[in-house]
Amino acid sequence: MKVKFCGLTREEDVSKAVSLGVDYVGFILYPLSKRYVRPERLKELFKVAEDAKKVAVFVEPSYEEVKLALDYGADLIQLHGDESIDFARKIGMERVIKAFRVKQDFSIDQRWKEAYAILLDTYQEGLYGGTGRTFDWSVARRFVEGGFRIFLSGGLNPQNVQAAVKEVRPYAVDVSSGIEKSPGVKDHKKMEEFMHAVKDSSKD
Repeated sequence: MKVKFCGLTREEDVSKAVSLGVDYVGFILYPLSKRYVRPERLKELFKVAEDAKKVAVFVEPSYEEVKLALDYGADLIQLHGDESIDFARKIGMERVIKAFRVKQDFSIDQRWKEAYAILLDTYQEGLYGGTGRTFDWSVARRFVEGGFRIFLSGGLNPQNVQAAVKEVRPYAVDVSSGIEKSPGVKDHKKMEEFMHAVKDSSKD
């Protein structure tokens, strides 16, 4: 089970994530987010990311913004808005995590299977992630069974991640607000508890 810690803004939190063995570290380059980091901050944050894959998270960026993040050393680009497949293909589908916010009558174009992964998050009007709320995990399970590589997000925390893993069996779990003291400031104890819970769920 892969783990992504997202919404990181401080070097000490990135270092802690790496020490716990996370697979992906996510940095939000959406200016309206409470966890926003300026593009020029990526260089410093990436320096302490070591072997974890570095994910730059955008909402409907320009190609130039994406290219800058890649030039700084991002491994993957997470697209969290209504970006087109053509835009993702310009970046390179193998480098794209495409996020979808789950709501009623939800479907995904099969062509998105070409992407590195699909991230499923909770839908909330006006918010692109960071809702702190879960959604119906049976929806995610359906897409796992349909052959999509799924990152499960949305309201995960140390208390519910085991149940989520058992029900969905995703490729990865993604957490942000569930391991925080405040937006962008991670709680190192919660980070530890989350990783322990994921490891325990993998034993079953």
